[in-house]
Amino acid sequence: MSGDKYDTLRGNVSTMGRMLGEIISEAEGPEFLDKIEQIRLLSKSARSGDAGDREALTQILCNLSREQLMPVARAFSQFLNLANLADQHYTICRETDQEFSATETLNNAYGQLAARGASKQQLFEVTRDLNIELVLTAHPTEITRRSLIDKYTEIDSCLGQLELAGITAREQQKTTNRLRELITQMWFTYDFRVERPTPIDEAKWGFAVVEKSLWKAVPDYLRRLDDAFARATGAQLPLDAVPVQFASWMGGDRDGNPNVTATITREVLLLSRWKALDLYINDVQRLIEELSMSSCNAQLRERVGPSHEPYRELLRPLRSQLRAARDNINRQLDGDKPLAVAAIDNQQQLLDPLTLCYQSLCDSGMESIANSELLDVLRRVRCFGIHLVRHDVRQESNRHAEVFAELVGYLELGDYAAWSESEKQQFLLAELASKRPLLPRAWQPSAAVQEVLDTFYVIAEQPATALRCYIISMARQPSDVLAVQLLLKATGCQFELPVAPLFETLDDLNRSAEVIGTLLQVPGYCEQIDRQLMVMIGYSDSAKDAGVMAAAWAQYSAQEALLAVCASYAVELTLFHGRGGTIGRGGAPARDALLSQPPGSLKNGLRVTEQGEMIRAKLGLSPIAIKTLALYTSAIFEANLMAPPKPKQSWRDAMERIAEISCEHYRAVVRHDEQFVPYFRMATPEQELAKLPLGSRPARRAGSGGIESLRAIPWIFAWSQNRLMLPAWLGAASSMQALLDEGKAEQLADMAAHWPFFETRLSMLEMVFAKADGALSAFYDERLVPAELHTIGARLRAQLAADTQTILTLNGVDDLISDHPWSRESIALRNVYTDPLNVLQAELLRRNRDSQDPLIEQAIMVTIAGIAAGMRNTG
Repeated sequence: MSGDKYDTLRGNVSTMGRMLGEIISEAEGPEFLDKIEQIRLLSKSARSGDAGDREALTQILCNLSREQLMPVARAFSQFLNLANLADQHYTICRETDQEFSATETLNNAYGQLAARGASKQQLFEVTRDLNIELVLTAHPTEITRRSLIDKYTEIDSCLGQLELAGITAREQQKTTNRLRELITQMWFTYDFRVERPTPIDEAKWGFAVVEKSLWKAVPDYLRRLDDAFARATGAQLPLDAVPVQFASWMGGDRDGNPNVTATITREVLLLSRWKALDLYINDVQRLIEELSMSSCNAQLRERVGPSHEPYRELLRPLRSQLRAARDNINRQLDGDKPLAVAAIDNQQQLLDPLTLCYQSLCDSGMESIANSELLDVLRRVRCFGIHLVRHDVRQESNRHAEVFAELVGYLELGDYAAWSESEKQQFLLAELASKRPLLPRAWQPSAAVQEVLDTFYVIAEQPATALRCYIISMARQPSDVLAVQLLLKATGCQFELPVAPLFETLDDLNRSAEVIGTLLQVPGYCEQIDRQLMVMIGYSDSAKDAGVMAAAWAQYSAQEALLAVCASYAVELTLFHGRGGTIGRGGAPARDALLSQPPGSLKNGLRVTEQGEMIRAKLGLSPIAIKTLALYTSAIFEANLMAPPKPKQSWRDAMERIAEISCEHYRAVVRHDEQFVPYFRMATPEQELAKLPLGSRPARRAGSGGIESLRAIPWIFAWSQNRLMLPAWLGAASSMQALLDEGKAEQLADMAAHWPFFETRLSMLEMVFAKADGALSAFYDERLVPAELHTIGARLRAQLAADTQTILTLNGVDDLISDHPWSRESIALRNVYTDPLNVLQAELLRRNRDSQDPLIEQAIMVTIAGIAAGMRNTG
């Protein structure tokens, strides 16, 4: 492979790797560094097929002394972290080809649409209607400590400094010294949080992403979009355009997390607003320093009087009001009542004076000043409001049913749980229409029910702009939605908060359109929701329930059916996609993911979760965030103007068959093989993962100890650790092979060539198989699994090999990801460092399960983090 394109990347990997080696030598001694290098070279030759070196590698790692376990694990883990930093920096490096930049992504989007026949009016309309809403969740897949994340950010800055043209020798040496210092700090920093983060900690981490990355990225992205839009249409973005916004589940997602209480949600809402006010204070202070001009228009002069600094005269009181609002929130956080002073409590109070300044500057011949920092602040206000992010609240449907079960019992109206669906609907609709209070003053509900009610009281306290929607997980019936709407009414909520049912199992997805259709039939319901409905599609649990292929088709079919039923009632549907970062949780490259959705599914915008480590990977640095937003924009433009083809009936028939076969194959293993769960627990670090202080949420839902109660994240995380990657492929390719055996090769080729949905499935399976490793999985079995369970692993690995060949056949290639040369090289580079961690992890698990040892437990945690870095994802 030619080296010129990746010279900077390889140079950064080499430089940081050499620095890490020197630091390890100083800390642990040159003999230890020699051992690390020996392990690395053996791993490299073992990857090339040398069986003798593979055995030698195993022997060295399995015979490490207790004292050597941690430093060996940390050495390989840290190198993978540095390799990831170099890789991430490469995507934003100044020397990267122009074709990869966010600016070119946007210019190309408009150019390609115009070349395919889109008119300037169509380009104007698709830009005017652009609506991207990214929802930051606290799903526990971010394994890296915030202290280390901050160091990674500064390392990226150092790499950028070293690439500047014209840097002096002294500046270069200073930056190189700083880079070495940061890597030294990494080596001597404890790898994990000592305790699990609280929901408050998680929320603060989310707010830090906004402050350190998105606050700068959003106006920068809008400048690029504005330039590309002007180039394509001759028009400018309207001043009030809000193409991107952010929401958050942090501190609001209580589904299965007893640590998220009403008190926590109230505090997070206050902290969110505090952070927004604090950031605006800094922005307005900069504007006061910048806008020293005396010329202004008549409107501003009338507002401030005969001042020689009219802009400062207008902005100083605004700064005071912002400070007063921030001080009041401090009082509330301390348990005191806010003071009755002039303070900012809505977005318009910010927009009015800033817009007046903007218009005055434009009227006074100072457009360049108006369109600089001031325009950025105006756009931030439009995007972030005064709450920084809008908050979602999520709760499981049974918790709402419990409220009505207790209430109906107290009122002696019967047994709510035993009522039919129609009886529940009749009761809920009658109470929604009633003018009398629902909740008796003398009623004393249980603590669990009171907690649910308290959450609704917190919602009722908030301004409408603080909250985005209420999500009902495990929604199965219209009564699940009506119950939430009645609780909002009963607790005094004065605004219409969208209530979004989340359909997440295979059966729920298949019934989703029927449920929504029944709901929309309710007299007056469409008018009550202003003919706007949000429905959330769950990717993680449906894949865990039925396998990736059956789940993907159910998600696609559900979206089609939901769009159709809403259209029949003239209701505008917003689809909310609950995707994770991995294949098994709906993850895919942004463009591929969006273009593989049904035609029309992005008409009302994109609302999608960004979870855990993917927040850092896609939004954690401003240049990366700008690129992410540009990619989403480009894909939405293409999907809405040049919609992907509707699948032919023959394609649908084939997918129905594939989904049916794949679900059968998946469930035959995961549900119906009684030895599978014991095998899973032994062959993966699933038991040990629960000890990782990743997030505030428990790894299991309440219930049995089986796969059903295990959350999707640890389910996928565990299989990625032992490199079998089972949830990402089981049942998928074998179902396609069944169609090949039936003589459907030509039809599958037609689907792959002309249907983005199917092509994306093949592409993602190819990437999964490129990362999977049957030999390492077999080593885990050898070390950890009782002999009577070995046949399960052998059978799964045989299926992995067969499925890999099926995908190669369908794609018409001899080697996996052959059309992605850098991905191949990147995986090969990481394997040299990830493989030793896998071998060591299996040995550590064996030792610790025989006799628990705190030091070995710590080393296991390090290998888990290192392998996650090597695989580039967790859950």
